Amino acid sequence: MDTKSLLIETATELFQQKGYKSVGINEILRACDITKGALYHHFPNGKDELLIACLNSMKEAITGDIKDIFSRHASALAAFQATLDKLAAHFEQDAQLLAGHTFSSIVSEMATLSEPIREACSSLYTSIQDIYAEKLVADGFTSIAAHSIAVLVTASIEGSMMLSLTQSSSEPLKVVSRALPNLLKEF
Repeated sequence: MDTKSLLIETATELFQQKGYKSVGINEILRACDITKGALYHHFPNGKDELLIACLNSMKEAITGDIKDIFSRHASALAAFQATLDKLAAHFEQDAQLLAGHTFSSIVSEMATLSEPIREACSSLYTSIQDIYAEKLVADGFTSIAAHSIAVLVTASIEGSMMLSLTQSSSEPLKVVSRALPNLLKEF
């Protein structure tokens, strides 16, 4: 793995585990076994630039996973439920796997402190919602309804991941999955 990829992967894990503010540059350097010069070679603006790279990497991984699931299911409901089933299975296998699918802790910690970081977080959520809305429109929902449902489902999935992590249970993910058919009927 090249140095830049190592930095992004390691920093992402540390930020998710400990929070952005609790992780110092020196901790990242030790975990990667690299020099400060190597970090600043790849990220001249330091830790904030590294966080944005981490968020962009998460965006690629998460949206790629969602696109894969959505391409294999005929309806948005089936795709949403498959997504939630996969997240519940990840949680039941190892809670850390679920933590890799959410970035809510980073958003709550940093989105109001830095405009570039807020924009990176917003871009990730918007990309997820666009995938959802596109599938919903294909199912016959109006564009307005599809975008509203996409926001609601995104919030429900993110919230259920956080609840699952804090309650040490996959049940919140399963509750959202069971509630989706009724939610879609409301629109």
